[in-house]
Amino acid sequence: MLEPAPQEVDRAITDFIACSALVPRDAPLALRRLTGGVSSDIWLVHAGEARFCVKRALPKLRVAANWFAPVERNANEAAWFEVVCAFLPDAVPKVLAADAQTGVFAMEYLPEEAFPNWKAQLRDATVSVNVAAEVGRRLARIHSETAKMPDLSARFASDAIFHAIRLEPYLLATANAHPELAERLRHLERVTATTKLTLVHGDVSPKNILVGSRGPVFLDAECAWWGDPAFDVAFCLNHLLLKCLWVPRAQDAFLSAFVAFVDAYLAGVDWEGPDIFEARTSALLPGLFLARVDGKSPVEYVTTERDKDRVRSVAGALLREPVSTLPALAEAWRMELRKGER
Repeated sequence: MLEPAPQEVDRAITDFIACSALVPRDAPLALRRLTGGVSSDIWLVHAGEARFCVKRALPKLRVAANWFAPVERNANEAAWFEVVCAFLPDAVPKVLAADAQTGVFAMEYLPEEAFPNWKAQLRDATVSVNVAAEVGRRLARIHSETAKMPDLSARFASDAIFHAIRLEPYLLATANAHPELAERLRHLERVTATTKLTLVHGDVSPKNILVGSRGPVFLDAECAWWGDPAFDVAFCLNHLLLKCLWVPRAQDAFLSAFVAFVDAYLAGVDWEGPDIFEARTSALLPGLFLARVDGKSPVEYVTTERDKDRVRSVAGALLREPVSTLPALAEAWRMELRKGER
């Protein structure tokens, strides 16, 4: 969606465009802010026939809590796109220009009419198991290919950023809110922080996935990090569970999409044993599930105390007694949802 641009666009944005060679010198520009982001300013630039997006990371995220993150993550995002584009070009927008020093980069614009947002589809109860499976399949391909590129570990040694924007606001902040579960949540944070296997996106959420005619496209890789792929999988599957509360009439479809994603993803796991990976992901997911009601970034659509308590109940039980498979975790949530129908 677009909102009118303010009278004055930040000078860093206009200077970047002027120096990028993406538009003719002195060409008239029209800039419109793209809505929806909490961590960045994103602008749609019109210059004659040219249309592209310019993105700049914010030092303080637009959430109620005091949540700060290093702006260097902008360069990591552009680099993640470029790495993935080399072997899976349909899965990412093309990077057109970048300036790591100012924390700004330009990428191709993917119009909503041709690339609908997956979260918007899920909100409208348009739940395709084929889309979910392809998201899982592509994510596994990204993890598999980059696991074979160990030199990337130095380029994406962004542990401080990942801690600031993912581990602390999700797992550690939630540990502070739940002293009875703190030891378990802090253990999950340590395991995730020290598992170094492949290139991680860090924000695989339906809002950051477009559904194009040639398959899903991943956006918003600000959290890119050399680390544990279990985080990406747990982060995305978490949203499919939570959507059951947002769109109750599609609960069965969301849980079917969950299983389709898992099956497609696990078929591509070749950097470690699939059973080992699945057990680690199954242990982590309940921590992220709880974080989306009691961490620093709660989902906007779980608003009633009844629904929050349902999340707390299932997450707490699974944190205390972890399951080893993801379908077993989904079944525990299904049983909780069925209780609510009685």
